[in-house]
Amino acid sequence: MYKQTLFWIALFCCGFTMAQTTENYTPTPQNLKARQWFQEAKFGLFIHWGPFSIPGNGEWVMNNRNITVKNYTRLMDFFNPIAFDANAWVKMAKKAGMQYITLITRHHDGFSMWNTRQSDFNIMNTPYHQDIVKMMADACHEQGMPLFFYYSLLDWRRDDYSWSTGRTGKGTGRTKQEDWNHYIQFMKNQLTELLTQYGPVAGIWFDGYWDQLKNDTNKNQRPAVDWHLNEIYCLIHTLQPACLIGNNHHMQPLPGEDFQMFEKDLPGGNTSGFGGASVSHLPLETCETINDSWGFNLADTNYKSTAQLVHYLVRAAGFGANFLLNIGPMPNGAVQPEFQERLAYMGQWLQTYGSSIYGTQGGYLRPQNWGAITQTNGKLFVHILSDSVTTLQLPQFPFNKIKKVYALKSGQPVLAQLQNNVLLLTDIQQQQDEPDRVFVVEGE
Repeated sequence: MYKQTLFWIALFCCGFTMAQTTENYTPTPQNLKARQWFQEAKFGLFIHWGPFSIPGNGEWVMNNRNITVKNYTRLMDFFNPIAFDANAWVKMAKKAGMQYITLITRHHDGFSMWNTRQSDFNIMNTPYHQDIVKMMADACHEQGMPLFFYYSLLDWRRDDYSWSTGRTGKGTGRTKQEDWNHYIQFMKNQLTELLTQYGPVAGIWFDGYWDQLKNDTNKNQRPAVDWHLNEIYCLIHTLQPACLIGNNHHMQPLPGEDFQMFEKDLPGGNTSGFGGASVSHLPLETCETINDSWGFNLADTNYKSTAQLVHYLVRAAGFGANFLLNIGPMPNGAVQPEFQERLAYMGQWLQTYGSSIYGTQGGYLRPQNWGAITQTNGKLFVHILSDSVTTLQLPQFPFNKIKKVYALKSGQPVLAQLQNNVLLLTDIQQQQDEPDRVFVVEGE
């Protein structure tokens, strides 16, 4: 009865204050506090997992192979992840130095990883028959790990989704008439379940908005459908005011969103083809894979080195952004050793250098070819990522006076000179097997 009451209160509030939630969204104090925490967290774990892992060809296998709805639904009959251990996953993330987890609850294939009443295509109708989202939520709450829910706006399986106007999912065999209002209500019902049955939710991570756009290059275009985001966002903020909303639409944040995300690119970059959107003043996050795939891919062995991952984390922090690093567990629920090894290394590195990442702001200079800068009150951290650098000039230096400069790891002093607002670091020693030489500048 309590959950039902919450739902009707949310619907009433959203209907009554719709004008405010679109153009004049005002975040609550709880939401602002959550934004501050998020901005300082800097490192999170992304988990792409579901029945799409069974073919071993990534999470887009239904679309890429034009698997029909009828045939794809059969994956549900043998998704049985007996090696899944929610507590072990959360411990792994904490050991890696990660401050939050973003879990796939429903991807573009439409499979729900929880005990939903809105669709039969869900985890309870598999041989496993256990609520994955509940198990992860319980483990996260027990271990003090904030949990975000990834939720796909796009659906390659449902008939009521506007598949005729979408860019993807054309080969799944749907022929029935779409019912967009029914689909919107379906999403509202599912989000209400997620936000009323699993305790505090740190955020909702939306994806799939781009399916109803003609391309990813025009950052001002309108989608082919009305996503009813004002109603959806209002519902979320009413049910859980501290819950942060982000949307991977590859554009500037829309009203009601609480952080801006970048897919496989640093803020402002566009190496992936998804980027190019201007950077907002909201908290920032960039997501990336360890190999080249989000979901489990048997053939993908192009793993990024530990140095590459450290560099990505550092450069993201240099922009003031979080780094959401992805794993794609295997169908049985085990995390492949190549992922585990890299996460363990990140945790070891952060034990030494975490003070230069957590709680910092982006540097007064944007990341450069030589490296990046992060800073806090009275301290500036210089991350030298290029092995060839032995002398470094930092123009327009923000401190008027330098107290001391030293290597973060050893505490050894570093020769430095501040003159005409230029800081000169000289005789910078190379450090073997170190992906990042971090120097601390204390001043005022």
